[in-house]
Amino acid sequence: MNLFKFVCAIITRFLFILVSLVGVWRVTKVKNDNLYWLLTIVYLPLVAEMIIAFKRRNGQDYKRLTPSILFFLISIIPSIWILELHHQGNRDEDLQCKKLDSWETVKSMVSPSSGTLHTETLKHLERVLTSVCPNAWILGLHQALLILLILGKWLLPLGVGVTRDELSQLLLVFVGTAADILEFTNESMSDVKWGEQPTAGVYNSRSVDVEYVAVSFSSGSLCLCYSIVATSRLQNSDESGDGCCNFLMSRHCTDIWNIVESLFIQDGPFLVVRLIVMINFGVFHQMLVFFAIKNFLVVILNLYRLIVICLDLKPPSSSSSPSI
Repeated sequence: MNLFKFVCAIITRFLFILVSLVGVWRVTKVKNDNLYWLLTIVYLPLVAEMIIAFKRRNGQDYKRLTPSILFFLISIIPSIWILELHHQGNRDEDLQCKKLDSWETVKSMVSPSSGTLHTETLKHLERVLTSVCPNAWILGLHQALLILLILGKWLLPLGVGVTRDELSQLLLVFVGTAADILEFTNESMSDVKWGEQPTAGVYNSRSVDVEYVAVSFSSGSLCLCYSIVATSRLQNSDESGDGCCNFLMSRHCTDIWNIVESLFIQDGPFLVVRLIVMINFGVFHQMLVFFAIKNFLVVILNLYRLIVICLDLKPPSSSSSPSI
């Protein structure tokens, strides 16, 4: 393993741990309880994976699994869950915080403090970070998480049998998946939280169960799309089996993985949650309807694609009976 790959692997895992630590720090501040630092225990699998990767695999990932990304998600998702659920029952904090919705607000927050000592600078930084609205914090963690997943997969050494061409295709898929998950988390979760009166700021208690479901789908999509399913789609389409059917199955393996991911991990569950929000809570606006239609079209097109593949895999029937 050359020096550049070694440095990239170390930096990637360091960034994973750093972002996770920021999430835990935010939880301790919001909850005002230092016991939440115990959440750092879930970092142990990530550290263990790093040691094993360098000692046994020379830093390389597996072809069908990226353990470092999986353990990174396991380490940061609990913090995001706690922040989401805390914000759910503490809407008053939205009136006492600073929203990152203008350059003037950002400039006033990052203006240097009068103190010149290192401790004064740290205190000023802590005051700035704690004054940001909970919604902005949660959204920022989601954005940092998704961007880091893409950059991390790019910087990590290639898995065994994975080419750079396959990696470049996978990274493009990662970007599209990240946009879908972030949009679902931001827009749809906002609709679920505010229920039937999104503009009046009246929280609908019936949305608790739906919010649990939405956060679960979002977390599950992250874990499966970025650590397991996404790398499993890197199949060799040039492999040939013993017969025509095996060859076609090998050729369509990537398409089948994409269809399964869309139907059961991403667009399918997202469509269900959006329909529940519209039907059960009476929320209706252009963007929600648009993305629900988009999810529906993707589901229908994937089912159509699955039918085409099944017809392609069907062995050809003999047109005439064999002569005796």
